[in-house]
Amino acid sequence: MAIRDIITYPNPQLLKPSDTVTDFGEETQTLIEDMADTMFEAPGAGLAAVQVGVSKRIIVVNSTGDGDDAEKSWYALINPEILEKDGVYMSEDEGCLSVPELRATVRRSSRVVVKAQDRNGEPVTMEVDGFPAVVLQHEIDHLNGILFIDHLSVLKRNLYKTKIKKLMKGT
Repeated sequence: MAIRDIITYPNPQLLKPSDTVTDFGEETQTLIEDMADTMFEAPGAGLAAVQVGVSKRIIVVNSTGDGDDAEKSWYALINPEILEKDGVYMSEDEGCLSVPELRATVRRSSRVVVKAQDRNGEPVTMEVDGFPAVVLQHEIDHLNGILFIDHLSVLKRNLYKTKIKKLMKGT
């Protein structure tokens, strides 16, 4: 398939909620494959369609095991919704492919139950905890126009925004 460009903050498209997917045809299947290729190339733990400039409620998640020799494993979720969440997980080194040059501690739920559709439109429900729960929350946030910096303190968020403005001006 193809590697797509990842859009980055402050692109306003990242701040808009994504559209529900109703067509699971060839165009959607190509997008899903491209997203997986892009995620592994980056490399990332997950990727939302909006991050490659497509406003559709699609995420792909890297489920590859540890080690350099691990086979690439991933899954796609279409129109995902968090049904339940509980506990606390402090994601100490969370980052985002669309928010370059920033890693931060983010408070997330330690367990989530997610309802979605698989790439063929079939309903799926999954319960995950720990780091996989963080990835799902992060990617579903993207579909709702929320970036991980929105979970940071106002001070940290403003420092990052100032840094990006300076980088964009070339100073």
